[in-house]
Amino acid sequence: MGSREIALECARIAEGKKAERVVVLDVESLILITHYFVICSGNNRRQCQAIADEIRSTLKDKGAPKLGIEGYAEGRWILMDYEDVVVHIFLDEVRKYYDLELLWGDGVKVDWKGG
Repeated sequence: MGSREIALECARIAEGKKAERVVVLDVESLILITHYFVICSGNNRRQCQAIADEIRSTLKDKGAPKLGIEGYAEGRWILMDYEDVVVHIFLDEVRKYYDLELLWGDGVKVDWKGG
């Protein structure tokens, strides 16, 4: 799987688990360590963990290279590193506080629903 395909798959999985405000940002021209951010919100800790679980399971089955996961136990901000794709799963109040969409606002929004 290429990085764009991984990012789009993560967005679709998140939406399938009822994540809110799913955004894919192409940040390749802004940052050296990754190409895409997938950002989404869950309503509670369990939902955030369920989104992460589904992404992990699906991408493992597809052979995507997972480098790490942080914040899973707390479930407020789960960061999943898939090399060229970093997935951020937030509780809504944490997402508002860190506002990654503003911080990385020069990134290009990807139409993940259209592919």
